[in-house]
Amino acid sequence: MMHTTARYAGLTLISALLFGCAQTGTPTVGNNVQYGDAKAVEQVTNEFGSTDLQTIAESMARSLGQSAAGYKSKPLVTIADVKNKTSEYIDTRSITDSIRVQLLKGGTMRFATDIVGMQNQTDELTRQNNTGLYKKSATAKVGKMEGAQFRIEGNITSIVKRSSNTTDVYYKFSLIMTNIESGTIEWADEKEIRKTSKR
Repeated sequence: MMHTTARYAGLTLISALLFGCAQTGTPTVGNNVQYGDAKAVEQVTNEFGSTDLQTIAESMARSLGQSAAGYKSKPLVTIADVKNKTSEYIDTRSITDSIRVQLLKGGTMRFATDIVGMQNQTDELTRQNNTGLYKKSATAKVGKMEGAQFRIEGNITSIVKRSSNTTDVYYKFSLIMTNIESGTIEWADEKEIRKTSKR
């Protein structure tokens, strides 16, 4: 009897583990939402989407990384938000964030605080140095920030053409890297994407 009970308990445990593993592979929320592959090609509309963002970020990060390999030490750069010159809303900050993440992971560049993050940076320095809450020996000192050697900026444009049953959307994403001291353009690249849809 004890042997049968132990065997039943063991089978129950194994079943629960297998069921749990199967569930973690394809989690669901409620009855009608399921997680998908974040890298899968998105073809819902002809508007700018996740696949376009990933394609642009990967292409630009690869090109910038190859360019940075020519420097003796890792270039210290700052990156500005890309200007959206299309007729649709595009979160260009997500594009520059993805480019920065890939370059940092690749170890080819260092990034100085950009304009958007500068207020938080100066607020933190002020808090550590002017509030009297921190040990003087343990605070980040004012006047020690490193200035970027290069500035990366760019824009995204689009051309939309429509006929009676077809819409053609062409995107061009351009980036340049400028030497801040000399004002010379050290690198430039662009990525083109075309999407066509039929009614």
